[in-house]
Amino acid sequence: MDGKTLLVLSDTHGNVSTLEAVLRWVKSSQDIMVGMAVFLGDGIRDLSRAVATTGYSCDWKIIRGNNDDGFSVPDTAVLDFCGNRFFLCHGHRYSLYSGYHILIAAARNVDANIALFGHTHVPCCENAGGIMLINPGSIGRPRSNTGATFALVDCEPEESLAVRLWGIGPKGEIREMVVP
Repeated sequence: MDGKTLLVLSDTHGNVSTLEAVLRWVKSSQDIMVGMAVFLGDGIRDLSRAVATTGYSCDWKIIRGNNDDGFSVPDTAVLDFCGNRFFLCHGHRYSLYSGYHILIAAARNVDANIALFGHTHVPCCENAGGIMLINPGSIGRPRSNTGATFALVDCEPEESLAVRLWGIGPKGEIREMVVP
């Protein structure tokens, strides 16, 4: 694992072309060294198609979303990466629209300091109750004025995380955004 950057994607919902644009961009970038990628559900089929088309290769951690029936991947996982422990879930089982209390408790239950989740299609980066909450938003069906988004999480052991949110324009152009 060369990179200290985690690529975080979620909720493609059939938008394979936008996912392909992201993977091509990451693959061709000389400034980004992705050590691992996380897909937080609702588009597992899209992911396999985009990886095959682009030839993008890295270690993936894949979580099943509420629209990923028929895939034998877990609903949750724990990922130890660069001195951090991440709790991964799609989010649909954690009452996210009523707050993050259940999600925070689940992350604490596995001694995670970061929770990665999707489902709401709205990007989020905030510290709540000592747990860093990161939602990359949605590539396929964004529900905020930020449009289609994904995240890169830069992490070095013993240092603060740097979460960068990236937007995807209608022609596949990628631009860094301010994390809401």
